[in-house]
Amino acid sequence: MKNRDIADIFEKTSYLLEIRGDNIHRVLSYRRAAENILAHGRELTEMHTAREKLTSISGIGQTLADKIVEIITTGELDFYNRVAAEIPPSLLDLMRVDGLGPKRIKLIYEQLGVTTLEGLAEAAERGDLRQLPKMGAKSEEKILRNIRALQKFGDGRHPLGDALPLAKQILADLAKLTGVRHTAVGGSARRYRDTVGDLD
Repeated sequence: MKNRDIADIFEKTSYLLEIRGDNIHRVLSYRRAAENILAHGRELTEMHTAREKLTSISGIGQTLADKIVEIITTGELDFYNRVAAEIPPSLLDLMRVDGLGPKRIKLIYEQLGVTTLEGLAEAAERGDLRQLPKMGAKSEEKILRNIRALQKFGDGRHPLGDALPLAKQILADLAKLTGVRHTAVGGSARRYRDTVGDLD
């Protein structure tokens, strides 16, 4: 079990909790933990084997440390499985559609029972989305346009192997500028995601 796998479970948990409408502090604790795990220099499995305290990692308290141990020892997280049984993980695909955030996705799921991109496209084509609160015909048209663009062109993401060398070159160029004291990669490239939408 690699750090990337553990972070992925935590990140997916955070988004499902946000769609469910959980407390934002709880949502952010999982998201920050995912980021800090990916940025950590050592594999957490090594730390666990060496009985080093996982709570030494920024943003990891005892509760999340226990969940990390559970993932390392069982390969899964019971808490994630319970949330995923309540909120379909396929809803995470809807977050790839420009203009849709967790609150709108929750509304679409609860009111229309939509759980997939295909189902969302069909609902928009039928005119179902415009019937929802705070979503008129223009919002529906925009969402349908964005779904079609996503289906045709993808979400504009690139493999990490292509993006990271470019990011390092940009950092090197920025470091040469007068007044620049520190440079760092942020976002999905820093978290070593499989694909990168843009470089921060």
